[in-house]
Amino acid sequence: MTDFLFLPVNASDHGAKIDNMLLYVHIIMVVIFVGWAIFFSYTLWRFRRKKNPKADYAGVKKHTSSYLEVVVVAVEAILLVGFSIPFWAAEVDARPEPQSNPFEVRVVAQQFSWNVHYPGADGVFGRTAPDLVDEVDNPLGLDKNDPHAADDIHSMNMLRLPKGRQALIHLTTKDVIHSFALPEFRVKQDVIPGMSIPVHFTPTMTTKEFQALVGDETREFEIACAQLCGITHYAMRGFLRVDTEENIQAWLAEKSQ
Repeated sequence: MTDFLFLPVNASDHGAKIDNMLLYVHIIMVVIFVGWAIFFSYTLWRFRRKKNPKADYAGVKKHTSSYLEVVVVAVEAILLVGFSIPFWAAEVDARPEPQSNPFEVRVVAQQFSWNVHYPGADGVFGRTAPDLVDEVDNPLGLDKNDPHAADDIHSMNMLRLPKGRQALIHLTTKDVIHSFALPEFRVKQDVIPGMSIPVHFTPTMTTKEFQALVGDETREFEIACAQLCGITHYAMRGFLRVDTEENIQAWLAEKSQ
């Protein structure tokens, strides 16, 4: 139903809701645009110079335009209160709890790349500290004396997630504000210095399925920075690879060693 909007492929469980919301917004905006265009055209005809050669300082005494403005405000309020806020609240409430066993990962942004931090086989993130950051050997500032850090995995600009399992991504940044954007998963979240912001969604399509769908065996899900973050912001590009649970776990086991 939303194909005419030319949106990217939907690869997440909540993507259809986002697409429908965009559809409702477009429909309402088209109706408002057409309505105002008709009203504007009418006023041009109604108050044309030929019919009104002399200015009438009393003006129009009817309040039709005021009523129309009230209708527009009411429609936009319904869109916000009736659709947007409930959807946002539902997504916030749907944040996975530990007992639901989400796939947790940290993504640390910096100018101009994405650091991905997996907790390893023990499922616990090792301690990190700003004073331990070394851009060559330890870009995450991982405390190597922490036993939970022994099996942690770090990768640059490549995030891996399992299909069909809810992902919980903790976003933070080492420098300026960035914006973590996954167009095919309908995810976009500003990343704020000094804050850890959770984002959750469930991938419904593997990378291979996506490549088969678009007819391009080299195409990857892209991680884009949607916030101007510096002079080479354009080059801050990462990739998301979605695979089966078995393949992801095998990869994690291999890297943890």
